[in-house]
Amino acid sequence: MNTEVFEQWESNIRGYCRAFPTVFASASNSRQTDENGRTYIDFFAGAGVLNFGHNNERMKKALIEFLEDDGVPHSLDMYTTAKRDFMEKFVNTILLPRGMTHKMQFIGPTGTNAVEAALKLARRVTGRTSIVAFHHGFHGMTLGSLACTANGYFRGASGVPLEHVTHHPFDNQEDISEGELGGGMASLERIRAELEDSSSGVSPPAAYIVEAIQAEGGVNVASKEWLGALQKLARDFGSLLIIDDIQAGCGRTGSYFSFDDMDLDPDIICLAKGIGGFGTPLAMNLIKPEHDQHWSPGEHTGTFRGQGFSFVAGREALSYFEDEHFTLDVKQKGEQMRESLQAIASRHPGEDFDVRGKGMMQALDVGSGELAKAIARNCFESGLLIGPCGTGGRVIKLIPPLTIPQEDLDEGLNILATAVDKALEEA
Repeated sequence: MNTEVFEQWESNIRGYCRAFPTVFASASNSRQTDENGRTYIDFFAGAGVLNFGHNNERMKKALIEFLEDDGVPHSLDMYTTAKRDFMEKFVNTILLPRGMTHKMQFIGPTGTNAVEAALKLARRVTGRTSIVAFHHGFHGMTLGSLACTANGYFRGASGVPLEHVTHHPFDNQEDISEGELGGGMASLERIRAELEDSSSGVSPPAAYIVEAIQAEGGVNVASKEWLGALQKLARDFGSLLIIDDIQAGCGRTGSYFSFDDMDLDPDIICLAKGIGGFGTPLAMNLIKPEHDQHWSPGEHTGTFRGQGFSFVAGREALSYFEDEHFTLDVKQKGEQMRESLQAIASRHPGEDFDVRGKGMMQALDVGSGELAKAIARNCFESGLLIGPCGTGGRVIKLIPPLTIPQEDLDEGLNILATAVDKALEEA
């Protein structure tokens, strides 16, 4: 295995390669193969990008046809047939069945750019400056998004003050932090009381930005009650509700949006990662028409917002949601993952492990970053790619491709269970 060129010439900023120290050469659906011929089951899936697996056959076929037909791969925001086909498919498959009239804004092809655009627009619409985000939330690495991100390690690299954002406890925060931060409905009630008190010195924000499921923050799942109360709080004081569904959306939880069963009507929805289907980059904000009219042409641009390959693959990805058997399969596999993690936790009652998640985003909070790192290392050595997240990296997150074959899912879950046992024995 030759890694010299990476170690000599690539920036010290590289991270994932340190957890997965091999050189990958090929990949198919839920497996990656390194240059020595060893295969790994992938429960990481490009940090949530590869919802439909590596080199998805349906998408690959569509992309090859696109290339052979000299399709337009880069178009800024000009009109193309590939973009029109994607938009029509999204409208008919996702928006119209939900009665949504949101406009589609294509931005630079990253999640953080989607968040930056959402923050800009919220401030433009309301004429306000401040944003409210939540503890343990992750929204990106560029400065506006980073101000909304809670992780101190990431924030520490900013080099400038991260201003105009306040952070409040997320739902169920009592369970996550042993009550130290408060949280849940009580936190929203405190915010409401401050806003209703004309002598509190607190003004309503431009927007509340929230993940219905905090993926990088530790797979913390907000309740329907809490999200509904947050939406009402925003509405009552003229703030926008921005839902960041960049990692938890695009089918990850068994329906297209992670909040589909929550009776929510967000002002802006941020999407990226899985929306491009094949691993090629794409990001899109869904914006209520009355807010979208506040944009003037070209106020937020991005050289790669017209990504033809992603439109082609993303259109094919949307076809999965026309098949009710697909979403049912995601829910069933998600339940299997949850039951497997619960079995691990039950086998080690003295460790106080916590299982949480939704659909095919499931997690095991092992309470210690060192233990989680040992588990992930054991998994890698046994042929499973898996990544820790949450405070101090204490949470093992499972996000395999939604298309993972049953035998790969079974084998991966067995590897994980053995890896946990081994890590505890060696601790």
